[in-house]
Amino acid sequence: MTSSRLHEYLDFAIQTAHEAGRLTLGYFQTGLKPDMKPDDTPVTAADRNAEKLIRARIESRYPGHRIVGEEFGAQGADASAPCWWIDPIDGTKAFVRGVPLYAVLLGLEIEGRVAVGAAYFPALDEMLCAADGLGCRLNGRPCRVSETPALARGIVSFTNAASFKSAGRDAAWQRILAAAYHSVGWSDAYGHALVASGRLELMLDPVMNPYDCGPFPVILREAGGYFGDWSGNETIHGKEAISTTRELLPEVLRLIRGD
Repeated sequence: MTSSRLHEYLDFAIQTAHEAGRLTLGYFQTGLKPDMKPDDTPVTAADRNAEKLIRARIESRYPGHRIVGEEFGAQGADASAPCWWIDPIDGTKAFVRGVPLYAVLLGLEIEGRVAVGAAYFPALDEMLCAADGLGCRLNGRPCRVSETPALARGIVSFTNAASFKSAGRDAAWQRILAAAYHSVGWSDAYGHALVASGRLELMLDPVMNPYDCGPFPVILREAGGYFGDWSGNETIHGKEAISTTRELLPEVLRLIRGD
């Protein structure tokens, strides 16, 4: 993949995520009532309309690409084509409560590797983005992961504390908590963004869908960190996820294993 092509994809991802994010702000803190999906998670008109906007832009610009989105599923028959992973609002629970930590997520996977990603937090007006070999930027400025040398001085984040037990990860979670300096919640995608930009040391999700984390492998990689499963494999398909620094990764994996 040439640098110029990656620049093109990155610019498109940034512009598309920003446009969809501005659309969601028209609904934010307006008292919008969600519908409930079969899995008991909320969805709103803002989720649906933002995803429609993103899909329309991709279909117009890259008609041969595949698309997988949280609200409208997969389209595109060629499994070998580049695939856009879309979450029009990651953190819908936060969105419907008027909490400004929700995100528009857009990642481009090429031959099994996420090569381009944009995570836009509309209510905060923060754009975190990256592409292979082009670095990671927060609102246009280069950003890097923290240099904290040990989890004992690090901050760990999570989305739902109860999810660790239901996913069979409570023992590992308790070891992480005992080792860390401090823990904070209410994160969703924002926790992973905070790790990439050096504001946290560790974010854990014991349950993860690919469209909920599409941009983060390349964002963390280009920021000098790691995004992947709980075994050390960089992927969006592990059904679980952690973001951390390369320096802390061995310690985190030992704690997860209980060594």
